Amino acid sequence: MHVDGFRFDLASVLGREGGPFEKSASFFDAISQDPVLSRVKLIAEPWDLGTYQVGNFPVDWSEWNGRFRDTVRRFGKGDGGQVPELGGRLTGSADLYGDDGRSAYNSINFITCHDGFTLADLVTYNEKHNEANLEGNRDGTNDNNSWNCGAEGPTDDAGIVRLRKQQIKNFACSLLFAAGTPMLLGGDEFMRTQRGNNNAYCQDNEISWLDWDDAERSRDMLAFFRKAIALCRRFPVLQCRKFFTGRDQNANGIPDIRWFGTNLDEPAWQDFDLRTLCYQLDGSEAVNGPREYVLFIVFNADYRARSVRIPKPPCGKIWYRVVDTSLDAGEDIADPGRELPIDPPGHYLANPRSTVVLVGR
Repeated sequence: MHVDGFRFDLASVLGREGGPFEKSASFFDAISQDPVLSRVKLIAEPWDLGTYQVGNFPVDWSEWNGRFRDTVRRFGKGDGGQVPELGGRLTGSADLYGDDGRSAYNSINFITCHDGFTLADLVTYNEKHNEANLEGNRDGTNDNNSWNCGAEGPTDDAGIVRLRKQQIKNFACSLLFAAGTPMLLGGDEFMRTQRGNNNAYCQDNEISWLDWDDAERSRDMLAFFRKAIALCRRFPVLQCRKFFTGRDQNANGIPDIRWFGTNLDEPAWQDFDLRTLCYQLDGSEAVNGPREYVLFIVFNADYRARSVRIPKPPCGKIWYRVVDTSLDAGEDIADPGRELPIDPPGHYLANPRSTVVLVGR
């Protein structure tokens, strides 16, 4: 049937045999010894009603990374104190998967899934709106880490509509450019809505269906997602399967990752008010791709613009803008060969609530 593997719902229950969760439980042992199942993709939803086991599954399992989801949502809406956790989530969650021989790709990164808000609803509603489920709006989680950008529900305010689209693009960049395996919820790429319903399993109607006309109505957002995915293929360092070390791995004098503050200093990791994170990736560390490039990435969740000093690119290279989510559709992500050089070369103004990617080549 050409099935690649299986995702197990509420999978923590599989590791409990009358007691606490154990990664050596008989179910996991049976899977690992099966000549067919041991070779397919095994993905756990690593929680159930009784226990939260993110990072604790056997070595041959991948996991939905709920800590990635929660941290990226909080950072994206501007919560303070998120930067230290964000750094770990963007680089593959080595604290969860690196201690038992697993790699960054074992982290299934996601921001939305079939449970909860869609991505469009995440930036449109502060509260769940589950009245159609006929349970007095009591069902569904209240812990959504969402932000409506200034108005609850649909609005004709052009500024709010623009900000919501910009936030969706920011979330797309956080997901697609992070180390790990990205998981997209179908319809998020064209702003599918469930009208604020975050528990729509019981709705077999327009609330839960995909309206394919949305792909035409939101063709600018669909184009952004397509280009962002193509960008990951173009720069394989964005698909890195290994954890970054902060060291030079190939003797070219450039660490595989280097973190920056906005002034070429170290990030103030413990500053609760820090909402801007910058880092450089050495593309020559990646295999099967262009060998001579570096990427400089800025995530600015601040409501204010931030002037970011940019390190001098190595070996006489020039910085070019590839992504700026604050720009209009068509300019927000450049087509290959049409990137614009940064002028002046040593600074970039990261607009409020924006993501920027520069390439040095």
